[in-house]
Amino acid sequence: MAASGGTQHVHATERWRHGHIFLGARHEENERRTRLVIALCAVMMIGEIVAGWFFGSMALIADGWHMSTHAGALGISGLAYWYARRHARDPRFAFGTGKLGDLAGFTSAVILGLVAILIAGESATRLFAPIAIAYREAIPIAVLGLAVNLASAWLLGAGDSGRHTREAAIAHHHGHGHTSSAHHHDNNFRSAYTHVLADAGTSLLAIIGLSCGLVFGWAWLDPTMGIIGALVIANWSYTLIRDTAGILLDVKPDHAMEEAIRGRLEIDGDRVTDLHLWRVGPGHCGAIVAIVSERPQPPAHYKARLAALEGLSHVTIEVHPCDALCVSAALPSNAPPRR
Repeated sequence: MAASGGTQHVHATERWRHGHIFLGARHEENERRTRLVIALCAVMMIGEIVAGWFFGSMALIADGWHMSTHAGALGISGLAYWYARRHARDPRFAFGTGKLGDLAGFTSAVILGLVAILIAGESATRLFAPIAIAYREAIPIAVLGLAVNLASAWLLGAGDSGRHTREAAIAHHHGHGHTSSAHHHDNNFRSAYTHVLADAGTSLLAIIGLSCGLVFGWAWLDPTMGIIGALVIANWSYTLIRDTAGILLDVKPDHAMEEAIRGRLEIDGDRVTDLHLWRVGPGHCGAIVAIVSERPQPPAHYKARLAALEGLSHVTIEVHPCDALCVSAALPSNAPPRR
């Protein structure tokens, strides 16, 4: 009978345990699309290197190795998706594996920044020490690279272009604004998309520079376009590093969410004295809240007030009884009048 009672007790407590699966809503779809792009880049990379060796073209071989850097960065994204999904229920991860995508995004952004530095350095060298360019051979290679990257961008963005638009807006507006969207973007997917766009942009600028060099003899324009492309890539890299680093360091993801939490809790004489808000995965935030109250209620009462907030997935609340004088002392000097 004792064993039976113990089993019933375990089953009874199961419903009080927190789940920690904080993967993005489109995790599997994004993983599948990323794998397709990795395969496309890998095939293109191998094809260029083999063709360059067979035809004796250093331009093809160089572009193939350049493609390998992007395939490697995309490989980091694919590995992060796989690992996060495989270990989503691993109890060693205190708040799940939702942040692995942000870690992969940060790593890819650093690689993107290094690529920008290398492109800028090589372009500056060629600007002041020009070398002969085989325009008629280089232009088809750049066009082929652009086609592959446009196809990759389509694979990553097909059917979900609106989300990419929101991600770009979030990236340039520091994550402030609408509560339901500021913490939903998948930085792992965003990093893969940024790599593809960066490569497409450099291919397009290369085509412009090479074409003008072929038609007008402007040899200086090719390295100039390289420097411009490097600056654009560096800006994208900085933005992605800033956003992902903030998440990895548990910077508050959404000011509007914080205000919404306070607005729902600070009623009937209750006051929030401590609030920790952080992102645990795409579309998921965690919160730890300390409340003082003249008439304290069970934590479940306060959690119910927050139940309608979208994206607030893991909430811990501690409640402390406190008389009116104590509650008033807990208020900041610029706090609004008590209701």
